[in-house]
Amino acid sequence: MLVEGLIAVAAAGGGAIVQAAGTDAWAGIRSGVARILGRGEAGREQAELERLDQTRAELQSAGDGAGSERVQTVLATRWQTRLEILLEQLPGEERQQVAGELQALVQQAHAQAPVQSTHNDFSNATFTDSQVLGSGTQNNTINR
Repeated sequence: MLVEGLIAVAAAGGGAIVQAAGTDAWAGIRSGVARILGRGEAGREQAELERLDQTRAELQSAGDGAGSERVQTVLATRWQTRLEILLEQLPGEERQQVAGELQALVQQAHAQAPVQSTHNDFSNATFTDSQVLGSGTQNNTINR
């Protein structure tokens, strides 16, 4: 069984794969994940590249909207599970090395991801219990 930190790394890796598909980060993430999962075997690496391409195709065909979010969640979970299984099978020292490689890929994906920011101005709002009443300005910038 994996410790919580390794599960978090696998979850972040699954999310990074899905987020990177269709962005400039895709080529690097795709090759890095295939290398990690292939474990030095050319045939396994090629199979992972094909799985990654299938993931990207599924995301592209899902388009935008509510169905797209569901597809993203399913695919991120699928990749998280694959990464967890890999980490479980590795001996301790190698497990830590692969976890480090995954973390580096996640950081690479985040560094190359478009900027996403949220600004909320509640200067004219009234706070009652856990609710916000009143009006304000909310600016969201989400680039995918």
